[in-house]
Amino acid sequence: MAKQEHGGDDATSVASHLINFLNASPTAFHAVDESKRRLKEAGFEQISERDDWSLKAGKKYFFTRNYSTIVAFAVGKKYVAGNGFYIIGAHTDSPCLKLKPVSKVSKGGFLEVGVQTYGGGLWHTWFDRDLAVAGRIVIKKVQDGSTSYSHRLTRIQDPIMRIPTLAIHLDRGTDGFKPNTQSHLSPILATLVKEELNKVVDGKDLVEDKDQTENSKTKNQKHHPLLLKLLADDAGCEPGDICDFELQACDTQPSIIAGALKEFVFSGRLDNLCSSFCSLKALIDATCSEASLDDEVGVRMVALFDHEEVGSNSAQGAGSPVMVDAMSRITNAFSSDFKILEKVVQKSFFVSADMAHALHPNYMDKHEENHQPKMHGGLVIKHNANQRYATNAITSFIFREIGEKHQLPVQDFVVRNDMPCGSTIGPILASGVGIRTVDVGAPQLSMHSIREMCAVDDVMYSYKHFKAFFEEISELDSKIVVDA
Repeated sequence: MAKQEHGGDDATSVASHLINFLNASPTAFHAVDESKRRLKEAGFEQISERDDWSLKAGKKYFFTRNYSTIVAFAVGKKYVAGNGFYIIGAHTDSPCLKLKPVSKVSKGGFLEVGVQTYGGGLWHTWFDRDLAVAGRIVIKKVQDGSTSYSHRLTRIQDPIMRIPTLAIHLDRGTDGFKPNTQSHLSPILATLVKEELNKVVDGKDLVEDKDQTENSKTKNQKHHPLLLKLLADDAGCEPGDICDFELQACDTQPSIIAGALKEFVFSGRLDNLCSSFCSLKALIDATCSEASLDDEVGVRMVALFDHEEVGSNSAQGAGSPVMVDAMSRITNAFSSDFKILEKVVQKSFFVSADMAHALHPNYMDKHEENHQPKMHGGLVIKHNANQRYATNAITSFIFREIGEKHQLPVQDFVVRNDMPCGSTIGPILASGVGIRTVDVGAPQLSMHSIREMCAVDDVMYSYKHFKAFFEEISELDSKIVVDA
């Protein structure tokens, strides 16, 4: 694993750090694991929601939930109970193909892997890609007559699967390529002939091994023994030790800085690991020195949630109480007044950071004429009169003012009146918690494709804007006159 990256906040340096983060994070579980590593190396202490919290002003902490959501925070040295929280929120998940509980599929002499669609992906982009598998597995360990179970991350690096397209000669339809997500998206793992030959060469049959337990036989009936063997080899265990898993197909092509002028990032999962990385790096760098929290009166926080792509309604999504629980427990660690949280919420500020739609040169008519976010143009403030985004005049002004102070460009986006508008975690938390919220994001193209793109400059602008937010917001917010 790479060491913590320090120094250099020019565009290429920040984008290079993003590339490392992306390549270490094929799944939400891996993104949280990489975030944990960076936070620990930056001096953040891991705590658990299952334990009592003993917190101190001037210290830095983080916790995870389900290993796919992570919340990190730094308590200002001048913080007292009742002061506000300054939070940036993003999400760790991206549209993908997840393995089904019974993934074993055999058709036409091929071993296929049954998958289900997660989120609103551009599924046609998953065809003809070299795919691997990553996620988490539950492993049984028996030692000295005692049985224990552990959660472990897994990642098969080699391309082991592929979803081939149908030859054009066999598909002369005039409606374009419209794959059926149930019938056409199962990746090919191997051919049945080769699997049978390999069993003979190995001198054993993974399916009919009489020494297998009934539980192991059941798993082999649910999943291809070949797949279980690959997972076991990666985990350093036996196939029968794998009790369960949450896995997804992953593109094996690495994230890179690209383009004729090296001005772009080409990668999967930019939505929304780019925002996750920029907010996390901003928090780490805004709290890295001994003196960085000396004058801070509030709590600086980053919350990276799972399940945004499917509505956030889970125990670890933005629709859960995970963030307000953290705010409550931090406040109560410094005060015995359990009624103080309502005032804290009204003093707090939330930045919902999710990627934005850049103007596409081949589809210019898809953007409203006066709201066309450009690459290299800085963070986009998202507005919607129907509250699909939570931005209002005050929150927009505050975020824009921070950018202007640091000569950071800012853009605006409103969707066309004749097009539907997407949404973010912003309205979920604004309505559920009552916290002031602004919706922002870096512009990108190919959103929800297996391979997306954004501008190197906008990665830098996002990081710098988020870092300035943490450093400036408490002072600026004190100058905002609250209506009596």
